[in-house]
Amino acid sequence: MNYIDSINKLLKTNAGMVTTAQITEANIPRIYLKRMVDSGQLIRTGRGVYTLPDALEDEMFILQVKYNKGIFSHGTALFLHDLTDRTPIQYTMTFPVGYHVRSLKDEDLKSFHVKKELFDLGAITMLSPYGKEISVYNIERTICDILKGRSNMDIQIVTDTMKRYARSRNKNIPLLTQYAKMFRVEGKVRQYLEVLL
Repeated sequence: MNYIDSINKLLKTNAGMVTTAQITEANIPRIYLKRMVDSGQLIRTGRGVYTLPDALEDEMFILQVKYNKGIFSHGTALFLHDLTDRTPIQYTMTFPVGYHVRSLKDEDLKSFHVKKELFDLGAITMLSPYGKEISVYNIERTICDILKGRSNMDIQIVTDTMKRYARSRNKNIPLLTQYAKMFRVEGKVRQYLEVLL
């Protein structure tokens, strides 16, 4: 099997998308990606991300590949957890303090930075709407994030989220309480829960 065939096999198993990391892992010289782009067989959709011309573009996955330290949070995480009906106009990712990439300013991306000791707290892996693995904060962490004053989240979205959470079978009140103390939003969490539970 030649290198182009190997790349096409990777594309087939990855819904028409391949990354330079996958190419490197498969011991395929990266020059073959360039050749496929030059011949119109592939499109470079982002730094290190290539897709077939007719493949659906998974923006969340592309952002995850470009900013692999980032975790989807706030309104984007609410959408992924089905805690809001509002599709994000702008994706939101959280990064550890000290992580700065110039290209972040050029993206249509809202970013937050948190202390390194809180950064990984509640991080899980989920599937994007197109079925690709991405890093997202769990429901309880997301609730704490949207209740923080600096998130500027619409009060109607927060109220709707808390109502959905209260009705959810997957809620974990002890974990939410633990996170609320760490993020200093225990008063707000208690206020919502007393009314809704």
